[in-house]
Amino acid sequence: MKELAQQLKEKNLKVTPQRLAIFQMLSNTVEHPSAETIYKALETTHPTMSLATVYKTLDALKKASLIQELNVGEDCFRYDARTHSHPHLICVSCCKVVDMDSIYLNDIRERVEKNSDFDILDEKIYFYGVCPNCKESKEH
Repeated sequence: MKELAQQLKEKNLKVTPQRLAIFQMLSNTVEHPSAETIYKALETTHPTMSLATVYKTLDALKKASLIQELNVGEDCFRYDARTHSHPHLICVSCCKVVDMDSIYLNDIRERVEKNSDFDILDEKIYFYGVCPNCKESKEH
């Protein structure tokens, strides 16, 4: 918890119980929760926190580069505390988001730079498909 508070301070963000709770939740999960999911998960421990506070906090954390926002389609956003560049797999059936190992990302980045003459600063790569659970339920 002290480490997370220190990260907030380093980004000149005021350390509040709400910010700490949201940042901790995102830092301790491989899920990619929506603002509503975060709000519902923290509702019992932070009953005075509003959904608006969750959105404002997520925006502040995103602007401070402490989390990343993933647009999974149709204005549905998910959040990830793993801020290094890495691809995501998104299920078009259940909207599950899964991190993918970024081992091949450098190869793609180098090819894009070479073929476009751009200096690539960042990338967001999404792969859309059907997850194993949804695939299995459709087969039965």
